[in-house]
Parts: sequence; C-alpha cells; structure tokens
Amino acid sequence: MAEPKYLYGLGRRKSATARARLYPGKGKVTINDKPANEYLNENKTFMAEITDPLALVNKQKDFDISILVKGGGAAGQVDAIKLAIAKALTVGFSDLRTTLKKAEFLKRDSREKERKKYGLRSARKREQFSKR
Repeated sequence: MAEPKYLYGLGRRKSATARARLYPGKGKVTINDKPANEYLNENKTFMAEITDPLALVNKQKDFDISILVKGGGAAGQVDAIKLAIAKALTVGFSDLRTTLKKAEFLKRDSREKERKKYGLRSARKREQFSKR
C-alpha cells in the first residue's frame, strides 16, 4: 500500500470542531487558509498551546499543518486543534501514543454548555426565594 500524503486527526471541544492534516514540511501552520498568527490575532499563548503536542515529541519542524476549524470561541477552537494534532501524530507514529497519552493530549474534554430549562432564567439560575 502507498504511503499516505498526510496524517489526519479530528478534535472537538465544546461546540468547536477541528480537522488537522500534517504534511511533511518545515513547521508552517495554517488555520482556515490563514497563517496561524494572523488567525489567532498574534496570541502567543494560543500559538504555544497549539504546538504543545509537537513540542513534546520534538517534531515542530517536521510537519506543515493545515487546519480547518468551525464553531465555538477562540479557547474551544485551540483545544480542539491541539487534540486534532495529537490524534494525527498517533496515526503516523503509533509509538508516540503512550507519550501523548501520559501528557493527557489525547483526552477529549467533554464538558458542554448546559441547556436552559423552562421556568428558570438560565440553566440553573432561579428567581430569588422569598420566605414571607
């Protein structure tokens, strides 16, 4: 069977979904066809968080990463991207799975927003209780 052109991973967090493709390259990261710095508004902490799985296994300069992300806010998208990159790495290098798992990069944070219930102001907030 032929060698795949890229490694693929899917990550989700809250309502954000990220699909990452890792191509052999020099470390260029693009998110939704924009350079990552431009997409994340030059936020260095978000940039560092995205490349954490690669930094852990010393492969920052081995791949060009193309990411498609939809939904959610900035923080949810960053977490989804991080999970997608970690999953893509395990597809290509199954020996890295234990390293990434110990660092908890392969865990999906399943917390979602709780729905609003009828009779309440929000999911759990109620009118103030009056004893008399």
